[in-house]
Amino acid sequence: MRLFIVVVFTLFFITDTTAQSITVLSRSNSQTIPSVTIYNETKSLTVLTDFDGVADISGFSESETLYFEHISHITATFTKSQIVASRNIVYLEIDENQLSEVVISVSKWEQDKKDVTQKIVSITSDEIAFSTPQTSADLLQSSGQVFIQKSQLGGGSPIIRGFSTNRLLLTVDGVRMNNAIFRGGNVQNVISIDPFTIDRTEVILGPGSVVYGSDAIGGVMNFYTAQPKFAISGKNKLSGNAIARYASASNEKTGHIDFNIGLEKWAFLTSVSYTDFDDLKMGSHGPDDYLRNEYVEIVDGVDTVLENDDPETQVFTGYNQVNFLQKIHFIPNERWDINAGFIYTKTSDYPRYDRLIRRTDGNLRYAEWYYGPQKWLMGNIQLTNKWKNRLYDKVKFTAAYQNFQESRNDRDFGDDILSKTKEDVDAYSANLDFEKKFDDKTTVYYGLEYILNQVSSDGSELNISTNEMVAAPSRYPDGSTWQSIAAYASLKSKLSEKLRFQGGIRYNRIILYSEFDDAFFDFPFTEANLDTEAFTGTAGISWLPNDILQWKLNFSTAFRAPNIDDVGKIFDSEPGSVVVPNPDLEPEYAYNGEIGVTANMGKGFKIDLATYYTQLDNALVRRDFALNGETEILFGGELSNVQAIQNAANAQIYGFEAGMSYDFAKNFNFSSKYTFTGGEEELDDGSVSPSRHVAPQFGSVNLTYTNTKWMIDFSAIYNGQFDFEELAPSQQNNDFLYALDENGNPYSPSWYILNIRSRYNFTKSLEATLTVENITDQRYRPYSSGISGAGRNFILSLKYSL
Repeated sequence: MRLFIVVVFTLFFITDTTAQSITVLSRSNSQTIPSVTIYNETKSLTVLTDFDGVADISGFSESETLYFEHISHITATFTKSQIVASRNIVYLEIDENQLSEVVISVSKWEQDKKDVTQKIVSITSDEIAFSTPQTSADLLQSSGQVFIQKSQLGGGSPIIRGFSTNRLLLTVDGVRMNNAIFRGGNVQNVISIDPFTIDRTEVILGPGSVVYGSDAIGGVMNFYTAQPKFAISGKNKLSGNAIARYASASNEKTGHIDFNIGLEKWAFLTSVSYTDFDDLKMGSHGPDDYLRNEYVEIVDGVDTVLENDDPETQVFTGYNQVNFLQKIHFIPNERWDINAGFIYTKTSDYPRYDRLIRRTDGNLRYAEWYYGPQKWLMGNIQLTNKWKNRLYDKVKFTAAYQNFQESRNDRDFGDDILSKTKEDVDAYSANLDFEKKFDDKTTVYYGLEYILNQVSSDGSELNISTNEMVAAPSRYPDGSTWQSIAAYASLKSKLSEKLRFQGGIRYNRIILYSEFDDAFFDFPFTEANLDTEAFTGTAGISWLPNDILQWKLNFSTAFRAPNIDDVGKIFDSEPGSVVVPNPDLEPEYAYNGEIGVTANMGKGFKIDLATYYTQLDNALVRRDFALNGETEILFGGELSNVQAIQNAANAQIYGFEAGMSYDFAKNFNFSSKYTFTGGEEELDDGSVSPSRHVAPQFGSVNLTYTNTKWMIDFSAIYNGQFDFEELAPSQQNNDFLYALDENGNPYSPSWYILNIRSRYNFTKSLEATLTVENITDQRYRPYSSGISGAGRNFILSLKYSL
């Protein structure tokens, strides 16, 4: 037995030492380059780099010149001795005339970005790793073009082009994440997506209803998780990563591990992450209005207001979260590709911080307000067939099941009653997507979709003194269903070498049914039974008049059909108001036009500009309402103004986006992004007010240095100011979220933070990222947020790759 082990070890050692592995990197960012073709002058021997940019060149003789060829890089030649002298690392230069980036989001199939007529923001896996995002909401914010609102540390509600929450669509691996209870208020479902598992993120800025249906009014955020890697050259592939991260501002402790097993036709990827956050500490320099001077705690069974020893610590913001992912990839032959995935994520209870700082008559209103564990489970399978025939070249079938669980728990100060609601949504979906390329100029994409959501909702009240539990109103009608049936088609045509066209149309039917329980309220209706239709379309051109400019012009329509949250919700929207059901709703429609230009000046200098205008008609908004003729009802022991979601407004949103990037010296890059959004919506009296989800102007500036070992980034992130008159009426009423001006009115001050982020590669397997955020320790709070941003924050991340 010992002899056998020695022989095996010796053979392994000989094989390992005779192999000559090299790594191919891009000179622009030191990223590895997969699928680089390496060949000799006669092309008698050819090898390819694997997913990690690694290739074995031991088959080439010492005297041969090797050619390195890649679609987006300039072909280069090296001798073996040159490669050895460079520590077996080869750098390729970016080809300025390269084909543009490939994107998937617009048609669900790979497309050259130059053919796409809408603006797409892409975030690569390397950018994600370098930004070390705390959650996927922070990942989106790192793009510089998505604004993030937070009501609590366990939050993150994206705002894109003046639209938010249920007017934006989330997808994961092509599966729609929006469900029937996505609300108009801020949502935090995006934090369920583990940033460690994301291989790429694509954000469509603007409508995407033709391909994605309801909700895709302001934009679509597509998250693509990592794919399992197959064996290379017949050798089984075992690889993995272990990551540990610490952040000082929230005492964050994060651990992540993933491993990949690659066989010839099968590949498996497993990933687990765990994060624990303590209370978040804000900065020292800024408005005192944000300080957490006191908080409520139960002392000897009595609600007691305690003075905060450190007012910069936002007491009751900490929570923890676990994420799990399992993927299986099987390619039985050249025609079939089968992908299966399972995702599960769960948070602990997490406090809703903005409610805990709300006051009534100068006193803290709530003793407790927290979300129960937010759970999300998704299982999906995707079958792709590549069999060219008259109907299609490729067809993709995607089926998924998701389960969402969330709950709310709140208790007024000094009250024994803890109000509890719990929601459970089962979501089933099936998509059939086709691609048919007729010739080099014309490609058609078309598909079918079916979605079913089933909603369970329960309400109760717990007496914390007696531990007695009684039934109470649920947030939504229990047993409600929401269905979507759709068909779409789109066309991509290369009209000439300089002009491309892309357009499409979608038909959607939405069916909603709810039965209302009259045990607690005397509703003037017993059910909601909506059956609505929607047609949407898009048309755009991409014009490349020369090698420098690319113009994009696009017109789109989009819609959002009423969901269970719109039709059947009962909740306290703001102090003194209660939202009640309204079964008489119709879809809202958006009409959007945008124009953009990209100028690639060469020598690493690029400018990107875009402007747009969106008209929202028949908008679903919260307005005063009468229930059985009553405009006020008793809710939660308080006489409250009655409101409901209604088709009661029109809105206009407009904006301007600018970006630039300049490689001004070897290894140095300067970039900047700026976003301005404006908008207003109609009020009941015919006047207009600022739109609720329009964010202040914001942007970022980055200076980056990169070499073989180091990557260092200096950045500034800034937000503009909203004066009292620029706030929407609902925000003017939420003065506890904002600083106060000299007149005692709420406003959102401008702010900036300075950061430095650095990454160092100790070896091919070990790297460290050290970040200092908010270097000057600013105290700031993003617009509409209930929690202040982190103060000076030291983040250390270590990654070991196998």
